[in-house]
Amino acid sequence: MRHNKKFNHLSRKKAHRDALLANMTIALIMRKRIFTTLAKAKALRVYAEPLINRAKDDSMSNRRLVFSYLQNKEAVTELFREIAQKIADRPGGYTRILKTGNRLGDNASMCFIELVDYNENMLKEKGAKKAGRTRRSRRSSKPAAETAAPAAEAPAAEATEAPAAE
Repeated sequence: MRHNKKFNHLSRKKAHRDALLANMTIALIMRKRIFTTLAKAKALRVYAEPLINRAKDDSMSNRRLVFSYLQNKEAVTELFREIAQKIADRPGGYTRILKTGNRLGDNASMCFIELVDYNENMLKEKGAKKAGRTRRSRRSSKPAAETAAPAAEAPAAEATEAPAAE
């Protein structure tokens, strides 16, 4: 029976799947963004996020546990030094999947999977938001004119008070 076996096997045996996911996790840690199929990216997210979460607590046991999965000293060092500092205050969701369309050869759905805190374009948009535009009605402009008149008088009053204060 296959009760509670819901993860994607990716058409591979267990040893091949573990090696694939470990290599993809190493590439994601070292390069911060990789280009792959959507099915592999979703499987990678489930595999990599618990390992990234372990990096928040830099202890010898956590380093050994992550190394037992990845078998790469450089990736473990990168994860516990640089990446752990950027994700320290994030409660989860360390990766982002961005779909890019279908592959020409076999029409497989392709995507980017990236570490969330390392995408400079998304961080710039988050920091500087555009000023929101409001919708204007085409009703009578009389109330708008009445509200504009006191607003125009207020800066003139402030301008006259400013020299007196100095």
